[in-house]
Amino acid sequence: MTVIDLGELRHDAPPPAAPRPPRSVGRPARTLALLLLALLTLTAAAPPRGPAEWTLPGGLGSAVFVSGDVVYVVRPNRGDGREIVAYREGRELWRSPLPGIGTAVSVWEQDGRVMVAGPAGGDEDWETVTYDAATGVDVWRRRGVAFAVGRVLLSQSAASDPRPSITRVDPADGRTMWTLPSTGMLGFDYGSGTERMLLWPATGQVVVVDARTGARVAARDLHPVRPPGPRHVMTVAGLLLEIGGGLIEAYDLDTLRPRWTVEQKLVDNVDRCGALLCAVRPGAGMTALDPATGAVRWSVDRWARVVAARDDRLLVGDTAIGAGGLAVLGQADGRLIAELGGWTLAPQHGSGGPLLATRLLGGGRQLLAEMDLSGGPPPIRGVITGTDCTTGVTLLVCRRPAGDYVVRRLP
Repeated sequence: MTVIDLGELRHDAPPPAAPRPPRSVGRPARTLALLLLALLTLTAAAPPRGPAEWTLPGGLGSAVFVSGDVVYVVRPNRGDGREIVAYREGRELWRSPLPGIGTAVSVWEQDGRVMVAGPAGGDEDWETVTYDAATGVDVWRRRGVAFAVGRVLLSQSAASDPRPSITRVDPADGRTMWTLPSTGMLGFDYGSGTERMLLWPATGQVVVVDARTGARVAARDLHPVRPPGPRHVMTVAGLLLEIGGGLIEAYDLDTLRPRWTVEQKLVDNVDRCGALLCAVRPGAGMTALDPATGAVRWSVDRWARVVAARDDRLLVGDTAIGAGGLAVLGQADGRLIAELGGWTLAPQHGSGGPLLATRLLGGGRQLLAEMDLSGGPPPIRGVITGTDCTTGVTLLVCRRPAGDYVVRRLP
């Protein structure tokens, strides 16, 4: 135990002298000057913010993509081909030729590279072209379509390849890390923290592969006696789901052992809806299932897709695509909390940004709001010009009637 000597306390000792006031007391002018100096110093140290809104050239046949605080515009160049241009806060960072004459379908950043995937020309083959994100230098390219599964970059062979395959590619230099033949259907799962790939042939064994290493995780013939009728397969929440014949059959994705079977007729697809699975019927309507047992938790007749899940609420749409009404449902029971008619959700490039939606006002203007799932009227974020809006984490981009793009920094 440590003892601290406080001295002898005496009742007759004089009270201690009052502490002297700080030297600044009685000198307000000097104090104010010091505060102003501190504020000026902090202001000078903070990086200056650029404009809140700016315009980027687009034109007929152009497409726009957002990644962080960078906007990529793919457009026809002055010659016969295309180019990709990178902008930050309206300032051009770099531009590079983009081979081919097709349309860029996907542009994204991964590990210091910018990937551009899309049809290479008039045939059915796709091509992926990769640039250095800092300089725009063309680093590597390959036939086929590349795509990210979590942090793993995979590439599917070109449609004209007589031997279809799936390959893991190093984003830095395009080097092949492993290759497997791919026939039948492919599935992918990475929401549980492990990137896995499913190879589903028309007959024979279903194979689960570790997408990082290419190693086989599990293999099993799910129907050794007789093949099933028409059905489709998907992976969600660590499960392999086989849908068809009025049933949903669930298998553990790590072992391919059966987990549960539930009767559900006319299921179009199954997706996560928070802690549950939502089986969506063609046209409209969906049923929420317990992913552990397949037990039905609730069912609704109208809504046809789950847009987002936050806390105990779901944002849903009444059509399978972006147009149409939105609503907020309770995740546990499917009850309607609020209906948000007239709003169209803006597509998102990347996750983590706000859920923004627009409503037409006329005259080329739209009302912008954030879908906060509170159940009340959505908070209005302003009025914007343009259509076909898309969002990133920090930026909103809309196309103007003349074909250019207006970019707005999100608050």
